[in-house]
Amino acid sequence: MKLHTAYIGTGSNIGDRLSHLQEAVCRLGALPETKVLRASPVYMTEPVGEEEQERFYNGVVQIETGLTPENLRSATKAIEQELGRPERYRRWSPRVIDLDILLYADCIIETDTLRIPHPELHRRKFVLIPLLDIANPLHPVLRKTILQMLRTCGDRSVPVRLRERLRLH
Repeated sequence: MKLHTAYIGTGSNIGDRLSHLQEAVCRLGALPETKVLRASPVYMTEPVGEEEQERFYNGVVQIETGLTPENLRSATKAIEQELGRPERYRRWSPRVIDLDILLYADCIIETDTLRIPHPELHRRKFVLIPLLDIANPLHPVLRKTILQMLRTCGDRSVPVRLRERLRLH
């Protein structure tokens, strides 16, 4: 079985946000052929889109997995639903948990259900900053590192680093 490195963005702005993020990390680590290698500190960030909602807690985890990108996407969607996120939801709405595959090895995938790298990765400080805390991979389309993208990111938000850090299991 060949293992691949992937980065998963995590976010929550309903209920016990830190607990939701931590439970998602635990469930990612329990997936078949998958191990959580690193987890970022947690950041509090302003919501994007609908601004009349609670702030988000965000982080990024680095995993090593034998799952295909499609199977990993199915697994992250199942974790979201198990933790209380409805299958259908309004874009930008509050959510118990949000899991996004940011990068998967050096894959470039564009299907109806999956886009890797994540199409908004280079535009979002709430993803770039925690990702840079744990790694500085190369974006396979833009051919820039996370640090290079952060330096040119037009996002004016200021993610606030919390003391909490996602724990590995």
